[in-house]
Amino acid sequence: MENKMFCYQCQETAGCSGCTQMGVCGKTPEVAKMQDLLIYVTKGISEVAARLRGEGKEIESNVNHMITTNLFTTITNANFDEDAVVSRIFMTLKTKRDLINKLNNKDKLSDAALWESSDIEEFREKAKTVGVLSTENEDIRSLRELITYGLKGLAAYSKHANVLGEEDKKIDGFLQSTLAKTLDDSLSVDDLVGLTLETGKYGVDGMALLDKANTSAYGNPEITKVNIGVRKNPGILISGHDLKDIEMLLKQTEGTGVDVYTHSEMLPAHYYPAFKKYSHFVGNYGNAWWKQKEEFESFNGPILMTTNCIVPPKDSYKDRVYTTGAVGFPGCKYIEGEIGGEKDFSAIIEHAKRCAPPTEIENGEIVGGFAHNQVFALADKVVEAVKSGAIKKFVVMAGCDGRAKSRSYYTEFAKAMPKDTIILTAGCAKYKYNKLNLGDINGIPRVLDAGQCNDSYSLALIALKLKEIFGLDDINKLPIVYNIAWYEQKAVIVLLALLSLGVKNIHLGPTLPAFLSPNVVKVLVDNFGIAGIGTVEDDIKLFF
Repeated sequence: MENKMFCYQCQETAGCSGCTQMGVCGKTPEVAKMQDLLIYVTKGISEVAARLRGEGKEIESNVNHMITTNLFTTITNANFDEDAVVSRIFMTLKTKRDLINKLNNKDKLSDAALWESSDIEEFREKAKTVGVLSTENEDIRSLRELITYGLKGLAAYSKHANVLGEEDKKIDGFLQSTLAKTLDDSLSVDDLVGLTLETGKYGVDGMALLDKANTSAYGNPEITKVNIGVRKNPGILISGHDLKDIEMLLKQTEGTGVDVYTHSEMLPAHYYPAFKKYSHFVGNYGNAWWKQKEEFESFNGPILMTTNCIVPPKDSYKDRVYTTGAVGFPGCKYIEGEIGGEKDFSAIIEHAKRCAPPTEIENGEIVGGFAHNQVFALADKVVEAVKSGAIKKFVVMAGCDGRAKSRSYYTEFAKAMPKDTIILTAGCAKYKYNKLNLGDINGIPRVLDAGQCNDSYSLALIALKLKEIFGLDDINKLPIVYNIAWYEQKAVIVLLALLSLGVKNIHLGPTLPAFLSPNVVKVLVDNFGIAGIGTVEDDIKLFF
């Protein structure tokens, strides 16, 4: 059967090899092809920007922001709206023309840098030739995609930091020059392996930038009990990762009689001191992103999707879904807003007032807020528990949740872990075990939730701090094992960041990425001990 598309950037890709007829995520072939073209022209403008920097010329922030938003738009479950993607292609081509006119040396620019069109049919024809499979060599293709997906994750971190006024031109410069290098046919497999590790290094820098942005704006996360029940007021459910969006929404809903609830990756917003002053900030509703079809139905009120994680909505609640930022879905209302600007949420607030209160689906509380600052405050207690033998091991179980039944492995693994172990988590993977009653060790909860996937930096800092406290010369000598669930491209940059810090023997599941060729897998296994998962019983024996 002829391929209508080809995409294998997420864990759920069809047959663990690639989506060729329709995205498992719901992405149509038309959208997939336009996203391929958007990536292509973004690589082209990045090449021009990199050459301008080489000539000593400054690249304006709005160009950097456009490039990171382009990448963010193509992350899994972010934007399903072909018109929105096409609009970004037009914008990118126009900006690229302006930049090329500033170049002194236009020699030997790539086709991606030089290609021009204003015709949609030409867009569609070009898109057929520039997708993933346009790189014929399997290993070169694998490494180019690994780097590109890592850069998508890095772009997401940069975008969130930019929204809060933080910029790092070195990160922008690296991201753009590296995108350009994925067009360079002279680079060998060894060159690309080195570039992959350098991408991880900048991934650490990107996470540090975002951590600074979040904590400067909203304070350091602190131990917090989060309500998972409901109240009797109408509500707005906010999902995704963008803390600036939730800040604006909370301000604009104050005094309106409308409550605000978080969903999935927005749960950690409750851990920030700045948001605790809002009495109408009720709690968290539901679970990870993939359960939204049932949970958005029962919520009854409107839903605001701020970043990736949207699932194609059912008609029964589609009119209640609003999108913003890099998110888009045909037929859903889009709320405009540029980086640094204020968004007007009046439409979604008025919509909420006309809706019934949420239907309760559970009740009680869950505990989180164990980012690096809070864990450092508990350092003496943690070190004492380790030295006494009360804590034997930490297990990093960060990453993503997903629909696959095989992901029940992580729930069963958490249940089977010895009672003297602590889970360190971040990202929506936590929903596989954060509502289990796993108890505590000397008052330290056995699940320490650092926050969003965006907060995985905290887990790296905690490991580095423990290494320092115990006077170790190698991070791999710590009593920490890594059993990470992945789904999309932010998990890729987290993996590369850990590798750049020297972390070895990371286990990934429920499957290894389809975009890793056998030879690239061998490089990762031989040099870093990367492995997949087995059965719960076998892995418990292996780790403990």
